[in-house]
Amino acid sequence: MSISKINKKAKDNQDTGFGVQASQLGERFVRKDGSFNLNKQGWPLWKRISLYSYILKLSWLQFLGAIILFYFIVNVLFTFLYCYAGFDQLTGLLSTTKWGRIKEVFFFSTQTFTTVGYGRINPIHQSTDIIASIQAMTGWLFFALVTGLLYGRFTQPKAYLAFSEKALVSPYKGGWGLMFRMVPYKENHYLTDAKVVVNVAFMVVEEDKPVYKFYELKLERSRVDALSTNWTVVHPIDTDSPIVNFGKEDMDASDLELYVQVTGFDHIFSNTVLQRTSYTFPEIVWNAKFSPMYRESTNGQITIIELDKLNSYNLLISEESES
Repeated sequence: MSISKINKKAKDNQDTGFGVQASQLGERFVRKDGSFNLNKQGWPLWKRISLYSYILKLSWLQFLGAIILFYFIVNVLFTFLYCYAGFDQLTGLLSTTKWGRIKEVFFFSTQTFTTVGYGRINPIHQSTDIIASIQAMTGWLFFALVTGLLYGRFTQPKAYLAFSEKALVSPYKGGWGLMFRMVPYKENHYLTDAKVVVNVAFMVVEEDKPVYKFYELKLERSRVDALSTNWTVVHPIDTDSPIVNFGKEDMDASDLELYVQVTGFDHIFSNTVLQRTSYTFPEIVWNAKFSPMYRESTNGQITIIELDKLNSYNLLISEESES
């Protein structure tokens, strides 16, 4: 099937807010982690970057590393200012070597920055008094900001959902279904009134130009009252499906991508949370079935969710036999 004919199977083209010009779009619309595959340019960096949101999106290792680096750089800067003012403007220095005095001034700077102030080294002239005053103010501002950022990171609502790495095209009710699954993986975190929306994007040819079309897929079930265990989301590939009669070659030729968005209420955060992911053609496996990922406990009283089986599936026909 040529991509110029694919659009004849689909109805109700949806406007998802993405562009349609195929030659102007990147590899995929949404990354696997749910972030949009975009890079904004043309305006100055200071207008495009929100420092607060950028810091909240850093990993914990990057966040802690940034705090330590900033703490070190600021104290090196103030150490330079104290040394530039002169060692004679500080009292209590014990070392007789220049490098030894620099180290003492650096640790005095850290004590002033954190407002510890052990008291052995003190400024005794106006210039070092001014520097120490500015540093003390900088210190409590720094720790106030870090405290707020830590609170923001710990309390930021997040949907702790893990999605299967692959989507499957599997036998379903006498036909075929396109499916993937997800599971809330944190203890005590589950979603109530969980809803999922799946859009498909693929490329067609209109007036000799390749353009992208977007369609919302009809799902077997798009909402569950409580999402506490794994959920396999299924799109029946029936006559109403925009991808009916699509084969492997058609999906590849049309650069097909599934865009998934899940929302629900998390009682721990007492807030609505959202998570996205996507699947492109290389991440879709044909004629396969997911392996069960829950079982009964040995005493028969508890349901066990085996998270390590989220990505497990069995091929119903080997790749060699299918080809």
